Amino acid sequence: MSGLTNTRVGAAAWDARDEPDGRARIAGMQPFRLHGTRILEVDLRGGSVRAATGSMIAYDGDVTFKNAGMGGGDGLRAALKRRATGESIALMQCSGTGVVRFAKDAMEVLLVELAGDTLRAESERLLALSDGLSTDVAFAGLRGASSGQGLFTTTVSGHGVAALLSAGGPPIALEVSPQYPLVVDPDAFIASQGQLNQTFVTDVSWRTLVGEGSGEAFSLRFDGKGVVYIQPEER
Repeated sequence: MSGLTNTRVGAAAWDARDEPDGRARIAGMQPFRLHGTRILEVDLRGGSVRAATGSMIAYDGDVTFKNAGMGGGDGLRAALKRRATGESIALMQCSGTGVVRFAKDAMEVLLVELAGDTLRAESERLLALSDGLSTDVAFAGLRGASSGQGLFTTTVSGHGVAALLSAGGPPIALEVSPQYPLVVDPDAFIASQGQLNQTFVTDVSWRTLVGEGSGEAFSLRFDGKGVVYIQPEER
């Protein structure tokens, strides 16, 4: 297992500590950078980016904003799937030329590069998506029985950069290998990436020890090879 900085398992994650000027860049991608650890800056050069509705805090240049639609900008099929599953996502499309700055509830921001692979994420932890990424809905299992989360989760796939949010402090990237499976509290889960199989662990005794037993305790178990991103604050 490892901390967040420069974690690489089939892709990459960065925070502002990676660059001496406090800004993180991903070469060759649509310019996403962090200003500190809680503000995302995106250089628009005639293109567009999708971001969580209401997350824009400042911009300069010639930029327009519009609702990306119920499907998050991924078309009618995505919209119908989201309506059927209840896995909603509220995104706006930002287009033009200029620099746009995004933040949400003073949460920490994590940049994750996708190179044709898939990220599974809690929809409320998505801050922004670069061009080349699409979202969909996938069955997540019975996680809703313990945490109030839905039975479905959002997937992000393609080539580009996804900006994720972490509550309570900097996000943590934990590596999973065949020799070392990982068990995570569902309320701390942000996203997962890689060749991972997600199952559920029931009757977890540690919940009872910390006074959180509710009669039906679930945790997430990840087996395989990949990375799981968690936050230090439970929902």
